[in-house]
Amino acid sequence: MKTNMGTLDRTIRVVLAAIIAILLLAKLAHGTLAVILGIVGPIFLITAALGFCPLYVPFKISTRKKQDGAAK
Repeated sequence: MKTNMGTLDRTIRVVLAAIIAILLLAKLAHGTLAVILGIVGPIFLITAALGFCPLYVPFKISTRKKQDGAAK
């Protein structure tokens, strides 16, 4: 599995996951929204930790900076 997420993308996901955690722990999100956020938050953390987003693959998206002289 090749990484396809850059540093900024990963940082944004971690920040969003932290905001989601705060919303859930402070019980500011209720019902369906809380369930959806409870699923999305950990997904953001896992994808940020791995540096790989499976949804980017079918669209051939990569937010990583291209390295000079790197093999394709």
